[in-house]
Amino acid sequence: MSRHPLVPLVDETLRLSSRLRSVFADARKGCGLNDSEQMVLNSVVEAARANNRALTVAQIARSMGYDRQLVQRAANSLRQAGLIEAVANPDHKRAVLLGPTAEGLELKRRIDIRADAIAAELMPSLDEGQVSDATAILNGLRKQIEAHLRTAGNPRGDDHGS
Repeated sequence: MSRHPLVPLVDETLRLSSRLRSVFADARKGCGLNDSEQMVLNSVVEAARANNRALTVAQIARSMGYDRQLVQRAANSLRQAGLIEAVANPDHKRAVLLGPTAEGLELKRRIDIRADAIAAELMPSLDEGQVSDATAILNGLRKQIEAHLRTAGNPRGDDHGS
């Protein structure tokens, strides 16, 4: 039976995501963060690094495709742990911006060092060019889907991430 090529890609992406989470779980070991907290910390730190800007909970939720409430709970936990902080938002009175603290930056740095070591260990069996090409293709596909969702009126298609 012929299937649209996007359908098996979804299956393969889910399988790959599961494998990557298990392989890279050691990078996060001992940091005390769950998956959603790790993703929110990544979003906050990477936005600060790449754009020197802070993000709102809603922006992070949209860029990750998650419910705002899930991201809010993770952000609250990270704030309580002293890893991120609220920054006044000149564009909105109630939607605070989230920025990393020195402790959050340091934790992310330690996690990244461990993740880089895990990636380097995997790379002898992986072709670096293929990995880079796959990353670019997936990024382009994600952006096309988000653009489609925006035109269809789906707010989760709004991409404020990379």
